[in-house]
Amino acid sequence: MVWDGYTWIMTFERLAPWLMIIVTITALSMALSAEHVFKLEPCILCLYQRLPYVATGLLALLALKLPTGSTSIPLIVGLCGLVYLTGAGIAVYHVGVEQHWWISSCTGVTAGDISFDQMKASLLKKAEKSCDDLNWTLFGFSMASYNAVFSLAIGAMSLLAARLIWKNHEPKKNTP
Repeated sequence: MVWDGYTWIMTFERLAPWLMIIVTITALSMALSAEHVFKLEPCILCLYQRLPYVATGLLALLALKLPTGSTSIPLIVGLCGLVYLTGAGIAVYHVGVEQHWWISSCTGVTAGDISFDQMKASLLKKAEKSCDDLNWTLFGFSMASYNAVFSLAIGAMSLLAARLIWKNHEPKKNTP
């Protein structure tokens, strides 16, 4: 099959949102498998890192609902790229907490004086997992580290995809 520029880019206009949906399903499946199958308890920052995948999945579904050639599609794909980059920022912050580069309220460290009643209440409830407590590493890198790299890469690719799709939407100049 021969692909001219128009046909390829129109196919790519549909392919990019589908790839984002696949990324969403894969990332969330991996996170939920780690949590429920392998019993790795997520901290609050782990849960926050899932939100950009949910958001991009929903935005990608919206892009697929739009008619081919809509100028909103590259804008949505570009917005997804920015959301992925935000996810990379959350993951980098989480890595910093894990490595004790900065302090977070999620490290389990309590600041200030607490009353006896507050201490009693905290002992009676299930403790939340500390964000600097590593569940799993591969080659010395945590899941947050891998997510930072992956989110940065997929964010850059999404912005590039948006640029390619947008470039195709620009009016063609008629040259004699």
